[in-house]
Amino acid sequence: MEKFYIDNMEFIIREATKTDAKALIDYLDKIAQESDFLSFGIGELNITLEKEETFLENSYNQDNSLMALVMHGERIIGTASMAGGIKPRFRHVGEMGISVIKAYWGKGIGEKMIDYMVGWSKQTAIIRKINLYVRSDNVRALNLYKKTGFEVEGAVRRDMLIGNEFYDSIMMGMLID
Repeated sequence: MEKFYIDNMEFIIREATKTDAKALIDYLDKIAQESDFLSFGIGELNITLEKEETFLENSYNQDNSLMALVMHGERIIGTASMAGGIKPRFRHVGEMGISVIKAYWGKGIGEKMIDYMVGWSKQTAIIRKINLYVRSDNVRALNLYKKTGFEVEGAVRRDMLIGNEFYDSIMMGMLID
């Protein structure tokens, strides 16, 4: 758990547990309504409480995966996830994703979450590489990832289809050592 302050407001980053499942589903439903840059849209998740509890429990029990929540009071306002590889040759690689409720964009929450995940990765001594994908037109996220040390490693054309429009993704990575 880590506390930080922005604009005299206290935030806590902590690991999610099984008991956070309902609040996390509600959070995901909310952000789906706020941004089209996510890997899911409104009504596309179809996550049951049981599935989310199982996901959180599995993440909690894996030494190379983490689901972290950013809390403002009792409210989830951001998430950061790291999913480490399952096969031995890929256990050292973590796939990272972050999200923040729109009302908190531009306040430095994303940067704090990235710092937290990079610090956690270094601490594990398992995760030696972090990968992420970001939609090519998500300039704000691209700038944030570059600012925090991620490098562009490639592009995936037509990676996402929303309605009838294709979007490319940028692959980014960071070495942890």
